[in-house]
Amino acid sequence: MKRFFAKWYRAWQRTRLGTRITLGLGALALVVFAAVGVTMVGIMHGYLDRRLDEQLSKSQNTQLPLLRETHGSPQSVYSWYSALYKVRDGVATPEPGGRLPGNAKQLAKIAAEAVNGDVTRNIFLSDDGPYRVRACPVDNGSVLLSAAPQKDLDGTVQQLIWVEVAAFSLALGVLVVVGRLVLRRGLRPLADMAGTAHDIASHDLTASPALPARASGTGGGAEVDELRTAFNVMLAHIDTSLAAKTEANERLRRFVADASHELRTPLTSIRGYADLFRYAAANEPAEREAHLAKIREETARMTVLVDDLLLLARLDARAAETPLRPERVDLAELAGDAADAFAAGRPDHPVSSSLAPAFVSADPLRLRQVLDNLLANAAVHTPPGTPVHVSVSSSPGEAVVAVTDAGPGIAPADQERIFDRFFRVDDSRTRGNGGTGLGLSVVQSLVTAHGGTVSVASEPGRTEFTVRLPLAGRSGR
Repeated sequence: MKRFFAKWYRAWQRTRLGTRITLGLGALALVVFAAVGVTMVGIMHGYLDRRLDEQLSKSQNTQLPLLRETHGSPQSVYSWYSALYKVRDGVATPEPGGRLPGNAKQLAKIAAEAVNGDVTRNIFLSDDGPYRVRACPVDNGSVLLSAAPQKDLDGTVQQLIWVEVAAFSLALGVLVVVGRLVLRRGLRPLADMAGTAHDIASHDLTASPALPARASGTGGGAEVDELRTAFNVMLAHIDTSLAAKTEANERLRRFVADASHELRTPLTSIRGYADLFRYAAANEPAEREAHLAKIREETARMTVLVDDLLLLARLDARAAETPLRPERVDLAELAGDAADAFAAGRPDHPVSSSLAPAFVSADPLRLRQVLDNLLANAAVHTPPGTPVHVSVSSSPGEAVVAVTDAGPGIAPADQERIFDRFFRVDDSRTRGNGGTGLGLSVVQSLVTAHGGTVSVASEPGRTEFTVRLPLAGRSGR
């Protein structure tokens, strides 16, 4: 039995929601109809019983005055049994003239009990069926008994039961059919959302991360509208997340490819110079020193590239390990040192400066690296003789550093990608000058790690990189 119920319960759980709700409503309606039907039958049966009792009482009360005077035969009303009984020593004996069934023993017992007061009983006569019996005393020792058949009453109740069964069955059938149609229409938005989910599941997200569909349509009530909205918001979030993940994967792929390419170039050079050094080991010492110098140069270039990659990786993972050691520093002093170093290392680019004190909370080594990279970028991308200007100022809540050159400028399309890793405005020229395409990426990552921003504005004859950092007093560091 337990296994049967468990199997039935599992089958019920696998049934569709609309069918389960319809069956539940049908079962509830059946219980309500049964309760209403039983109540109505009970009320009707009680009403008919009271009416029959009233008829018996009225008939007997009409006859009592005449019977007390004449002690004659009682009147037979309808198809009732009626008789006048004489009770002596607890035994009731019917007087002549009455109308009684063939077996009247039960009636005699009721008559004997009624000698002291009215008695009303239900009895069943073996030949005639159920009867309602009322007995009342006439005078000392005399009792009037009347018995009315309950066939008609029970027939009326039985007919009422059949009418209720038919009416409630029809109502239940209509309720189930109409309820199923209404539920199917109401649950259609859920089916549409399920279809949308299946469409998305069948879509190849590896080819295109954009989700192909959204839940559409109207109706279903406030709850379904809320679910539809939440479903579409979820799909939009998934769509955005997939697009961001795809973009990140694509950037990672390009980054790995570019890093591999950049590392391969110095490694190839080192390998070539090492081979030349081996073949020239027995030759002129000057030739060997030239090859060793080239090897050291390429090794230094590769070291710079690896250091930049490591710094970018640590900045990307700064939640786990921060490469910054902030302290209170004067940005004007750092900019002045960077301009002096630039003037000494790049004498073919005249540099000027306008520096106002601006104290920030920053890592002086990393902030100096930002300034050096910006100045080196100006030298690499401008012809010799191009002037460079460095300025430090402060505005409400922030310090502003600007590195400006009078070079040929940057194309608008290139300005959008100028801070991308391994991006070069002029690949052939910057590679020859030792550029790796990571300098401005390092600048942006370091400035962002300090809570600041960096931007570029360029046109032919003027290019300006602007770094904005929060002042030490405002940042609370």
